[in-house]
Amino acid sequence: MAIRPARRITDTSPKNFGMFAKAVGMPGDLIHLELGMPADDTPQHIKDATIAALQNGHVHYSDLQGLSELRQALSHKLKRQNAIDVTADEILITNGLTQGSFAAFMGFLDAGDEALLLAPYYPQHIGKAELAGAKVTIAPLDATNGFSINRALIEPVITPATRVIVLVNPCNPTGRVYSLDELQIIADLAREYDLLVISDEVYEEITYDTPHISIASLPGMKERTITLFAFTKAYAMDGWRLGYVAAAEVLMPPLMKITTNDATHVNTFIQYGALAAVTGDSSVLATLVARDRERRDYVVGRLSQMPGVTCADVQGAIYAFPDITATGLHAQECADRLLRDTGVVVEAGSFYGTAGEGHLRVCFGCAELEVLADAMDRMQRFFNSL
Repeated sequence: MAIRPARRITDTSPKNFGMFAKAVGMPGDLIHLELGMPADDTPQHIKDATIAALQNGHVHYSDLQGLSELRQALSHKLKRQNAIDVTADEILITNGLTQGSFAAFMGFLDAGDEALLLAPYYPQHIGKAELAGAKVTIAPLDATNGFSINRALIEPVITPATRVIVLVNPCNPTGRVYSLDELQIIADLAREYDLLVISDEVYEEITYDTPHISIASLPGMKERTITLFAFTKAYAMDGWRLGYVAAAEVLMPPLMKITTNDATHVNTFIQYGALAAVTGDSSVLATLVARDRERRDYVVGRLSQMPGVTCADVQGAIYAFPDITATGLHAQECADRLLRDTGVVVEAGSFYGTAGEGHLRVCFGCAELEVLADAMDRMQRFFNSL
């Protein structure tokens, strides 16, 4: 009998890197604005704390749930900043938000269950739900209404098999930060249909003019929400692979069954770097977000001046999501031509579902201003030529 991979591998969606995969290895002077990779270096005090932990012998097995000091500090942060009343025992340190989301899907979905995503969606959540045996269903939001959460667009997609609704707030790719009224719609649906909410809040710290609200802070939602966080974006720690999950105590055992079998626990000494991030000088984080704000203002302003392009303001995260429908180009065609003709790599909005058609996702957080200026000049010439 021939050896074959498990059907959960062959029958599920591969992790797709979109335009990045097309651009890898291409010759020429490319400007990469397709990946959500912070441009800044990890702050020095975080590095120093990690190096000190390594030198001081924190190199052995540690708490399976994460360092108790770190979880205690995160408990204080979540109560103060997110209004989520969790103890240290209701926090799990993970290998990035990716492992946290994988544990959530694997821990709470069975074969035949459905996970509902709002589109434009973050596509990397799809494969994890499918690996758990679930089917992914999509509720497309309306671009003409600013991709607002609308009960009339979401409720018809809920079926008796729906178990989970996935929220990304602030939203990748649209840059929306959802209002209390919008979050209340999700909370009402979750309670009425007995759904679990998996809330991806990796960009919680990166907001500009609209405050971020964690849905778990709404009445009755802590018990039915798994909230996913990471140090990846705000602290420029993408390569560290360090995140955490906040969930009610009753939800924690399934999550830990997955993570302890998957990776035992997160690398011990880097957790001291995370502790320094949480307890350190908050002005460091403010400086990083201020740089993203400056980049946002520049890129949104430049895109809005290009013929055939309109760009809504970005409330949070590190992406502009300009509308290019007036050019007559489909999103993927436009992204491909920008790569071929200008060397600027951006993602097609359709990569995030059909609701994203007619848009591009342009990451402004991954490059310094002079690089962004070069990219905008190239894009300006391209759209001028159409």
